[in-house]
Amino acid sequence: MTDPLLTELLDLALEAARRAGALLRDGRPDDLAVARTKSSAIDVVTEMDIAAEKLITGFLAEHRPQDGVLGEEGASSPGTSGIRWVIDPLDGTVNYLYGLPTWAVSIAAERDGEAVVGVVEAPMRGETYRAVLGGGAHVGDRRLAVRPSPPLDQTLLGTGFGYVQARRAHQADVARRVIPLVRDIRRGGSAAIDLCDVAAGRLDAYYERGLNPWDLAAGALIAREAGALTGGRPGEPASGELTLAASPGLFRPLQDLLEELGAWHD
Repeated sequence: MTDPLLTELLDLALEAARRAGALLRDGRPDDLAVARTKSSAIDVVTEMDIAAEKLITGFLAEHRPQDGVLGEEGASSPGTSGIRWVIDPLDGTVNYLYGLPTWAVSIAAERDGEAVVGVVEAPMRGETYRAVLGGGAHVGDRRLAVRPSPPLDQTLLGTGFGYVQARRAHQADVARRVIPLVRDIRRGGSAAIDLCDVAAGRLDAYYERGLNPWDLAAGALIAREAGALTGGRPGEPASGELTLAASPGLFRPLQDLLEELGAWHD
């Protein structure tokens, strides 16, 4: 039987993501500029990131005022209900700033610390990815499933790079050593979409160091519900140290390779 609470949370996440996605798609000013920076001069926030987060948090507070919130652009409250919303109002900000289409709104709901609902709205793709814990993952009416696990040398692998110079240099070195061992590497610029692409079979696997909870909460649930395994270093969950999502037969070989290459180092 469907959990009424999860149905409610999913409906709210879908509507909040739809509204924020429409704001970002239709409201992007021609003279969009950087509002501030975070970890480095190239780690940017625009006025639209801030506006989208305010829209989402305001909508959720109106319907579930006792819930906690963790948002990329500063929204943070513990709540009292056992539910916490983890929000990236604009994942792929640099793509958005430059007018590239790979960006998304990512909203997850956690119950007692576990992600139970995930929604990734990708307006420029015209796609909304969603998952409920134990209920599978979907885009539109289509149920998602990862691709059958290929050999490592036939793997199409997604990754991303941080914004701090030393970390970027190490990540580039890891990628240089991985490339000869796989079919190819893709760097899309949105962790949420990369995780959904694993779920949809558009990538065989994805890894990245330096993700925050809001980058991966919704996308990782969607990937798992589509049949992927997710994690970090051996025996650890996905985290800022390392996030890996892959089809089951590919997960361990990639995890071992990334461990050998020290992908979790800065």
